[in-house]
Order: sequence, then structure tokens, then C-alpha cells
Amino acid sequence: MGYLFLALAIAGEVIATTFLKLTSGEKAVWWAYPIVVTGYVFAFVMLSQTLSRGVPLGIAYAIWAGVGVVLVAVISWLAFGEMLTWQQLLGMALVVGGVVLLELGGRHE
Repeated sequence: MGYLFLALAIAGEVIATTFLKLTSGEKAVWWAYPIVVTGYVFAFVMLSQTLSRGVPLGIAYAIWAGVGVVLVAVISWLAFGEMLTWQQLLGMALVVGGVVLLELGGRHE
């Protein structure tokens, strides 16, 4: 059940970070601010629920941060036309590999 809350935390953080792009620059839109704030608050509440269900902090944070980074990079590429170089793709693969190794090496009760 803890990993379900972690998935929700990741979703909230990715949504908030994606909409953060809309709050900057010359064409900033006011309605993106409540989405950003709500998304981040939701993400931290869900992360707290994840930890209260026994998922170790180091594992939860690694998964949350790693998956979030990769998802935001892919969404930025798809939605905003930002470039992804082969070095960035390799970096994302290494992040995913690192998260998988942390999860596999963690002690599960």
C-alpha cells in the first residue's frame, strides 16, 4: 500500500513541476499557480503516507526523485519541445538503473 501512495506522490510532484513551467516567462498564466501549490502539497502529504506505511525513507525518496526527474524530462520533451540529447537519455537510463538497484538492495520486511 505504501507504494501506491508513492505513485500518487510522484504524480503530484510531476504535475506541479510541469505546471511550474507555465508560471515563468513572458506568457506566465495565473491559473497555473494553484495547480503548482496543490500538486506539491499533495505530493508531500502522499510521501508522508508512504513513509508511514513502512517504505524506507532512502528508498522512497530515491524512487520519488528518480522517477520524477525522468518523467518531467520526457513530458518537457513532449509538451514543450525541449531537446533530449543522447547524453541526457543515457543519464535517465542510469537514474532508472540506480533506483532499481536501490530498491533491489533494500531490506524488505
